[in-house]
Amino acid sequence: MGDPKLPRRVWRKPKRPLNYELKMEELKTVGTFGLRTKRELWKTNTELSRVRHQARSLLALRQEVRDEKEPILMKSLARIGLVSSDATLDDVLSLNVDDLLSRRLQTIVSKKFGFKTPYQARQAVIHGHIMIGERKIDIPSYTVTVGEEDNIHFTPESKIPEMLEKTKSEPETVKTPAEEEVKTQTEETPKNESSSTEESKK
Repeated sequence: MGDPKLPRRVWRKPKRPLNYELKMEELKTVGTFGLRTKRELWKTNTELSRVRHQARSLLALRQEVRDEKEPILMKSLARIGLVSSDATLDDVLSLNVDDLLSRRLQTIVSKKFGFKTPYQARQAVIHGHIMIGERKIDIPSYTVTVGEEDNIHFTPESKIPEMLEKTKSEPETVKTPAEEEVKTQTEETPKNESSSTEESKK
């Protein structure tokens, strides 16, 4: 069984950690979903490989045994929103890491309440501003089930909803490159005129 003080790792590093394309893809995924480190991504990859391994193992079984065990796996995956209720094992094998990351509490909170970045949603979860029903959840990697998704809300004492409303009401003025160029020209014009007047005095 092993020492309970030294639990086994729940993640595995990639086989080619120094591959440039893999590193760029990992960094893009980390930034898209607001992960703290690549270790969170590796945990999700490990969980995905475990689910795919279960699906491949079921495909290798006899039809009688498969009919008995396949609904258990499909029901557990449908419960967390990874597959539909009428999905097959081929749909399980086609899952990718983005599908698992999209079921994290941090990702769902970011999309549901309109945070500007997933890191703001992560901060709100960690600081205890998010509740699911009557429970306060402060774990960004918490896997949200389909039944819990509609019960996600802010805590009563949280002031984040007011802050989000203020940011939405404030108009964002985006200057075009042409406007910025005109502004720089107007700022440079007085300097040129002053230098020409000084030369005329001399």
